Amino acid sequence: MKTLYEVMDGSSGDEEKLRKAGEILKAGGLVAFPTETVYGLGGDALNPASSRKIYAAKGRPSDNPLIVHICRLCDLDRIAWDTDKRAALVARAFWPGPLTMILNKKDVVPMETTGGLSTVAVRFPSHPVAQRMIDAAGGFVAAPSANTSGKPSPTSARYVAEDMDGKIDMILDGGDVGIGLESTILDLTEKDPMILRPGYVTQEMLEEVLGKVLVDRTILDASSAQRPKAPGMKYRHYAPKGELAIVEGEPERVTERINALCRQAAQEGKKTGVIAVDETASRYLADSVKSVGSREDEEAIAHSLYRILREFDDEGIEVMYSEAFSSHGMGQAIMNRLLKAAGHHVIRV
Repeated sequence: MKTLYEVMDGSSGDEEKLRKAGEILKAGGLVAFPTETVYGLGGDALNPASSRKIYAAKGRPSDNPLIVHICRLCDLDRIAWDTDKRAALVARAFWPGPLTMILNKKDVVPMETTGGLSTVAVRFPSHPVAQRMIDAAGGFVAAPSANTSGKPSPTSARYVAEDMDGKIDMILDGGDVGIGLESTILDLTEKDPMILRPGYVTQEMLEEVLGKVLVDRTILDASSAQRPKAPGMKYRHYAPKGELAIVEGEPERVTERINALCRQAAQEGKKTGVIAVDETASRYLADSVKSVGSREDEEAIAHSLYRILREFDDEGIEVMYSEAFSSHGMGQAIMNRLLKAAGHHVIRV
């Protein structure tokens, strides 16, 4: 398959590119597109065959649910039940934006899209290209991240092409994304709302709207035996090609241990990398030391994380070590992704 590559440059030609993308999606094809979080791999959410194509292109387990993306608030009622009106409250506060809600699905949504579940994950992205493409496609686009399953999610179109060229019909290049981590996932099907995947919209922000909001205990835990109700819950995700470990403890001891581990790996002939922050990057001795930004700027850290993991892959880094981050606010999302990428390999010093 030849993959069309179209750059969205703000010109009048963008409309024709979006029209073409909409036609591909309506015909059952796949289109990768930018959102404010990461790039998505889109198919017609109401077409079972399209969802099967998404799983095949990604090499993704078919019990891992897809997120249905909409571009009009009124379309939520066409695919999901909001009997207690909590979803409407959350939508008014956070949509369009980086929040996915899990609700009980209506029959129009096929089981192939929901991973065989009676619930559906729904999101209204804020990225203008995403909104216009969803509209051109008929209003309902199922889309996980546009990467090979298990690898770091793509934050630029070049990494989409690296994974998906020849596997999908089209890539819409809208430049680098803004946030860099996937959306927060909030389960509204139980009595108490529960965050199943942390993201830009934090527990504290949600509690201002809903009151009590729980956090799934597996977010910062290795336990994941249950069937996934949301993307990213069960399987190893976001992982670079090399081995990654997180080193946690007092800053000086963390630096000493990471440098010792890098020396040992170098003696074994392995190429080493370190994920640090602006305040500590100069203290490390490795083949590649990359800062995700200032420790005080969690949004910058989130924006940089996947790019750095991909860059380590590009550089052939075989062994990587990362400092740990806060488990509160946006830091919770950062640590969740790092732990998944490292297979929950944490070294405490």
